[in-house]
Amino acid sequence: MAYTQYHSKLEKVLRNIEKVIIGKREIAELSLVALLADGHVLLEDVPGVGKTMMVRALARSISASFKRIQFTPDLLPSDVTGVSIFNPKEQEFIFRAGPIMGNIILADEINRTSPKTQSALLEAMEEASVTIDGETRKLEKPFFVMATQNPIEYEGTYPLPEAQLDRFLLKLKMGYPSAEDEVEVLNRVQYVPPIEELEPAITLEELRELQNEAKAVHIDETIKRYIVELAAKTRSHHSVYLGASPRGSIALMKASQAYALLQGRDYVLPDDVQYLAPNVFAHRIILKPEARYEGKSSEGIMKEIVRIVPVPVKRFV
Repeated sequence: MAYTQYHSKLEKVLRNIEKVIIGKREIAELSLVALLADGHVLLEDVPGVGKTMMVRALARSISASFKRIQFTPDLLPSDVTGVSIFNPKEQEFIFRAGPIMGNIILADEINRTSPKTQSALLEAMEEASVTIDGETRKLEKPFFVMATQNPIEYEGTYPLPEAQLDRFLLKLKMGYPSAEDEVEVLNRVQYVPPIEELEPAITLEELRELQNEAKAVHIDETIKRYIVELAAKTRSHHSVYLGASPRGSIALMKASQAYALLQGRDYVLPDDVQYLAPNVFAHRIILKPEARYEGKSSEGIMKEIVRIVPVPVKRFV
């Protein structure tokens, strides 16, 4: 299949999502990039801007099973992964799968639960498997976690540790819609919410094929070195206490390949890396206290790093 046909399929998915989510094309694209790259997304924003609807629309568009986990302070790890229950009639333990056993998982308000329960997601996100009662169970592919957290309310929350933040390929913020887009939202939900009538755009098998094609997108050694130089600069920047890990470099490479496929190309450009680097690296770096005191942000530092690291000059086509 030509790469223009892959682009056509992915464009169909994006148009489907846009029937539900108005004016958030970039967020839809980046969410799809993470899915194609076998990664996960952390959506941080205020309530009511469409985070949950985005995940539901994505799941419906690719014919995937959708599971929602509402994280609360009393949620247990077994509530996420599942539990074995003894059946006295059969005299054996029967496994009851938790909501993690799905294709598209919405981990809603992940910072409201305890670190012990947060960690239940770690193996699943990294290894696509869960271990219950000593038995490892593989998760069906595709497996995609989109976690949300509210950045405003901090009382009674548990900030995600760096080890868990590093598991997310991208960290995104949706933001409020424009006035025109918000009016359009009102028009669309007045009678029947668009999500209720949304039809699949592609099948799960087609998505798996697209994920495999994303891995095959050519990325030149020069661009790989460029990715490594960006990561190295985060480790040596005067405002950064802890820079991006090699896992971050791998994440940026995979995201760049997926983004190139989304654009209908079979090769990665430096522009792809530049565009994605802030969303891939910003949540992986820790600023020094004095930098935070000066009002600097991880996103701002990443934009500065992208600006000052020399871009490779070569014909990549």
